Amino acid sequence: MSQLIYNTFDYEVQPPRLAPDYKSTVLRAPSKPLVVVKQSLSELTGPVFGDFNLGKFDHDLTKNSIKNGEPMGERIVVHGKVMNENGRPIPNTLIEIWQANAAGRYVHKVDQHDAPLDPNFLGAGRCMTDAEGNYRFYTIKPGAYPWGNHPNAWRPNHIHFSLFGANITNRLVTQMYFPGDPLLQYDPIFLGVPPKGRELLISTFDLSITEPNFALGYRFDFVLRGHQATPFENV
Repeated sequence: MSQLIYNTFDYEVQPPRLAPDYKSTVLRAPSKPLVVVKQSLSELTGPVFGDFNLGKFDHDLTKNSIKNGEPMGERIVVHGKVMNENGRPIPNTLIEIWQANAAGRYVHKVDQHDAPLDPNFLGAGRCMTDAEGNYRFYTIKPGAYPWGNHPNAWRPNHIHFSLFGANITNRLVTQMYFPGDPLLQYDPIFLGVPPKGRELLISTFDLSITEPNFALGYRFDFVLRGHQATPFENV
């Protein structure tokens, strides 16, 4: 069974719920102490994602579009491990990702960025961690895009990750960034994370997983508790 355990709040790693420079948090951050709801039997016992059916290309965003043509952009492989604070793997964790295409546009009606859509790229996928907690996605490196938070605001290249525990109510959400991105130093979302946590959100280039003549490799691990816990958006 997946054992996705929420980490305790670490102010040296986790982003605050209210970050004034990230304007959306001003409206959605809680103004009163959070109420802890006791888990019911159904939340403690299932479902078990080990029995979850995945499509053949759910993990491959270069092939899971309706058109099934080749998407535009730089192909990449993103892989890593989900583990607890002691480095023990967490198997059967359902991971979902979503992202903009190579031009910096999402397949969503709310996205009005003046950039082309790619008919061969849906920008979403999912996979399960194996017995050793490993996962792998094939995708396209996402482009930067304007987002209106402040004058001349651009989001760095990033991929959204969602990790599910034993059931759909146990969910952690975060973002993966790319090394050397010049926009990181201007991004209020990234800068809203304490300095110690920021480095945990940047993937590392991985030549060992890079596939010759096909795709560059990046590694991004998840630690769910402890002082090296991955910063999540909904702790």
